[in-house]
Amino acid sequence: MMTLTIWSDFACPYCYIGETRLQNAIEELGLKDDVVIDFRAFELDPTAPKEVTTTTPERFAKKYGLSLEGAKEQIEQISSLGRELGIDFNYATTLYSNTRDAHRLMKLAEAKYDRETVGRLNEALFKAYFVENLVLSDHQVLLAKGVEAGLKEEDLKEVLDSDKYDDEVRFDEREAMMRGIRGVPYIVFNGGFAVPGAMSTDGFKSALERELKRQEKEAEAGKETERPHQCGPDGCQLL
Repeated sequence: MMTLTIWSDFACPYCYIGETRLQNAIEELGLKDDVVIDFRAFELDPTAPKEVTTTTPERFAKKYGLSLEGAKEQIEQISSLGRELGIDFNYATTLYSNTRDAHRLMKLAEAKYDRETVGRLNEALFKAYFVENLVLSDHQVLLAKGVEAGLKEEDLKEVLDSDKYDDEVRFDEREAMMRGIRGVPYIVFNGGFAVPGAMSTDGFKSALERELKRQEKEAEAGKETERPHQCGPDGCQLL
């Protein structure tokens, strides 16, 4: 079994694109039942308001020092990468807001539901932002998307009406800081090597195959390694 730890944010276009390419790579290699994804929170802007205060092209232009037309061109280029994957990617009309509550719902899913439900919620939240252009800080939106993914309404309301799982989100972000992660997506393969950024589907396939080979070599080495004999308080190792 392979575990992929992914730091991402729902307002990050390359995260949606990268995770979709990764899922395609997993499917093409026939590894769907052999890979577990551990989603980690990473807010690109923890101070983002809960209300929508600007358009995406305006925010993009200001942040990167572009003209409004230049910003729109860059946004369209990014959107085209999503459309190549079959996503109806509408980056230009996204409604930017705080994503903390969306991440808290992911923590709820990971704590109380199975991996399939977690994956469905992750996809539903990305789709809500980039395809449906919904406001991810809106609790009614989050409630609807949570129910759509298979979470119980009472569980969702309990989290949204409190600060539950806020500590877990902050823990993920502190870990990211300790690892020196400054951008997302950031993917760690089995706690070992990392892939920073949205590689191509073929690039992800190569990374997955590299990890599979490493696991195979490790398993073979384990078979060949002589097991030293020991005795302890509970007795001696039997042959």
